[in-house]
Amino acid sequence: MSDEELFGDSGISTDTRQKQAMPRRYKVLIHNDDYTSMEFVVNILENIFNKSSAEANNIMLSVHLKGHGLCGIYPFEVAETKVEKVHSMAERESFPLKCSMEEI
Repeated sequence: MSDEELFGDSGISTDTRQKQAMPRRYKVLIHNDDYTSMEFVVNILENIFNKSSAEANNIMLSVHLKGHGLCGIYPFEVAETKVEKVHSMAERESFPLKCSMEEI
């Protein structure tokens, strides 16, 4: 007798592995303006995005010269939190710094 004849076809899968989709990733960008100091942008990059001094300066130059700079790529909740922290720090210092996130 086969297993199916002994136990019946219960329709239950014994394969417990499930494919989990990779979480969507988001680019966090800082945008140039005419008022926010370069030093403040470097400070944001070092403290919120954990960039080294050299990395922070390179990103700051990209913001200054190209109009925006990539701060990092994160899952949605992390990206959203970092954008909020940037806006909060900028507001406390009276800078109009804009930070945004874009889905990849």
